[in-house]
This record gives sequence, C-alpha cells and structure tokens, in this order.
Amino acid sequence: MPGSGALERLRAANQRAVLGLLAGEGPMSRADLVRASGLSRTTVSSLVAELIRAGQITETEDRARPHKGGSGRPPVLVRLSAPAGRVVGVDIGHGHVRVAVADRLGIVLAEDHALVDVDTHGAEVLDRVAAMVEALVAQTEHAGPDVQAVGMCVPAPLDRRSSRIRTGIMPGWQGLVPGEELERRLKVPVHADNDANLGALAELYQGIARGRHDVVYLKIASGVGAGLILGGRLHRGTSGIAGEIGHVQVGEDGHVCRCGNRGCLETRVSASRLLELLRPAYGEPLTIDQVLGLDAEGEAGVRRVLSDAGRTIGRAVADLANSLNPELVVVGGTLGGSESLIEGLRASIDRYAQPDTAAALDVVPGALGIRSSVVGAIALAIARVATA
Repeated sequence: MPGSGALERLRAANQRAVLGLLAGEGPMSRADLVRASGLSRTTVSSLVAELIRAGQITETEDRARPHKGGSGRPPVLVRLSAPAGRVVGVDIGHGHVRVAVADRLGIVLAEDHALVDVDTHGAEVLDRVAAMVEALVAQTEHAGPDVQAVGMCVPAPLDRRSSRIRTGIMPGWQGLVPGEELERRLKVPVHADNDANLGALAELYQGIARGRHDVVYLKIASGVGAGLILGGRLHRGTSGIAGEIGHVQVGEDGHVCRCGNRGCLETRVSASRLLELLRPAYGEPLTIDQVLGLDAEGEAGVRRVLSDAGRTIGRAVADLANSLNPELVVVGGTLGGSESLIEGLRASIDRYAQPDTAAALDVVPGALGIRSSVVGAIALAIARVATA
C-alpha cells in the first residue's frame, strides 16, 4: 500500500492535471474534466472542491451544454481564478510577427505586429521579437508582477526531441532552437510549438471548438497543417510532428515540396499555388484578400479553383477522419474563410469517409481568424505556468 508521501505526490499531480486542463481549455464542467483527465468522477469532484477552497479555481455563472446533446440541466462550469502575473504570446509567421501580453486568464492587455521577412533571417527576427516583447511588457507594468512565461508559435514543425525546426522549411533558422534563443534574449521561460497546433489550442480555448473533445484544426495558408485534439488534449506525436497533413503525397510525379519530397498535398493547394492558377484568368497577380472577396461575390473562376482545392484537401482529411473519428473540423489560416473551399472540403469528406464518420462530423470556419496563433501561444504559456 503506498505511503502518505506517495499519495500526496499523486494528489498534487492530479491537481496539476486539472489546473492544466482549465488553463489550456478555459472553463469546463466537472464531467468534462473527468472525460479529459481520465480521473474518476469522485476524484475530480474532490479535487475541484479542494481547489475552490484554496482559491485557485472558481465556479462561473455560465453553464455548459449537456454532453453529446443529452437532456437535463446544463452543468456548472469551473475556471481558473484570476492569478497574478502576465504571460506573452508570440506568433511568428512566414511574413509577419505578432506579439501580445495577456493576464493569466488570457485577456490581452497590449498587442503589436509587424511585417517581417521571417524565413531567411532567423536571428534578426528573434531580436525584433525580443524588442517588441520588452516594449509591450513596459506598457503593461501596471498589470502586476513580471512576465511568467512566453508561448511562441513558429510556422514549421518542431522536433519534439531537439526543439529544432525541421530541415528545409525555414532556411534562415537552421541550427537555431527557437524557444531557447528567445528565452536567452528575454530571460523568461519560452515554450514553442507550431502554428497548426497552437491554432487548434486557440479554437479549443477561446474559439468555436470550446467544449469539444475530438477536433481536427486545419491551417490552410502558405502551407497546409493540422492540429489534432484527441480526448480534449493536443496530440503532438512521438517526435512532435503529428498532423503534417500537407505532406501527404498526392502525386508521385508532382512538384518538389519544400520538405524535400515530391507531390505533397500543399504543392497543389497552398495559397501561392492557388494564386498562380488564377493569374492567367485575370491578367495580373491577385492577393489572397482579393481572391476571398471574389469568392464571396460568387465569381465563378475563383469559386471553382477554391472548391477544387477544398476537394483535394478533403480527400486527405477523409482518410484522417476514418482513423480518428473526430466530431469537428475547424478550417483556419488565410484561406479558412473561403466558403467555396469549405464546401469542397465537406463534399470530399462526405464522398470518401465512412458514412457514419462523415455524418458525425461538422466542418466549420475558425472563429479567431488571423489571431488564432497568438491566442494559442498565450494559452500555451498559461498552461505551462499553471502546471509548473
């Protein structure tokens, strides 16, 4: 029989698990905590009562919908109490940097962004990010104690073992460990992850996936990636590159991809490829904003290209859905707002996924738009502080 010390350590670990779930996903019911943590209902009820007495969490006036559409009174939600301290979210895209300082509940206190050539200038970009963070932290000194953690988004897969960016994706970052480099500049713990993972975390925490447990988040922009929420938790895989759906091979003789392979999905449906396909019909280069505007206006050529792209992506997503049986696909990134692309995606899932799998699955645009990555970075920082 375990001794009192072992039981205390187990209890503390279970408390951290509950706090981490609330930090990463926002308010949850006790039943949701049971499902997400794997702990028993009795254990979760006891832990929640202890944490409420300790002032670490509190019940809210909001109520959740019954699990899987059940009847009865909606359950009460619990959330983290408002602890002291600030966190920082950093979103590094291929052509931009966005930085936000937030409180421990994820409320943004100050934010800034800049257009930057990211891929070829790793060290210089990190210097720029550090300067932006320091400026925003100085602006928010009135909000309380020093910054406790930084969440950092990078637009490429990170190897979970080495924390390095996969070779070939961002040539100016080779040899750099992004999180360590920024931590050295800021003297604050930095936790890094890729853009699709943090987009998924953001939609789960503050967006359209709140209260869901099995979700595929698709980021469709300069590349195509997926963030996977399984059982209410972000799934990164053994080496941290789960969800790299953009590198599913869809043609052996296709274009060479930036990953080094040929015929990858993203060589056919990335934003730059779609703009290239549309250029002959319009006589001049279009921007993504212009394409989305033409799509919304019902312009036939644009709608055809975007719908075809959605169908191509949907074929790969259908295979993924057959394996994971998710309840929701959230479409984000610069092309996530395209109605035609989402219609094509839905059509392919209906055609190629098992009928029961397709029937149980909703396909929706993300709620957070271009801010999903920075919101996800904030959520990552909050979760790391809560479980430290």
